[in-house]
Amino acid sequence: QVQLVESGGGLVQAGGSLRLSCVASGRTFSSSGMGWFRQAPGKEREFVAAIDWSGGITYYADSVKGRFTISRDNAKNTLYLQMNSLKPEDTAVYLCAAESGAWAGSKLRNGRVDYWGQGTQVTVSS
Repeated sequence: QVQLVESGGGLVQAGGSLRLSCVASGRTFSSSGMGWFRQAPGKEREFVAAIDWSGGITYYADSVKGRFTISRDNAKNTLYLQMNSLKPEDTAVYLCAAESGAWAGSKLRNGRVDYWGQGTQVTVSS
């Protein structure tokens, strides 16, 4: 079992930056692929980024590639999402996610999530 708690959301102007964090509890964190999804009002939840257990493999949605960076610190059981050059269309609730099994983040990239966090709101003003 994995519990996920996000933080770091807030209000930022377009062009600004935010860093989201997700602290995980549970003995399988360091061996699990982790990722971020987001859901804007009236829209479906969408994949943002994923990372394998070592941090050596990453996946990004085309809409955030080159602006967002996913990383992890297994010693701190923490997942990060550095978001730069934010746009109003990035406004959403951002959710931390984890997959079980040795999928290296590929399950998350395909939208298959085993554990969800509760989410943190990111609002980008124009």
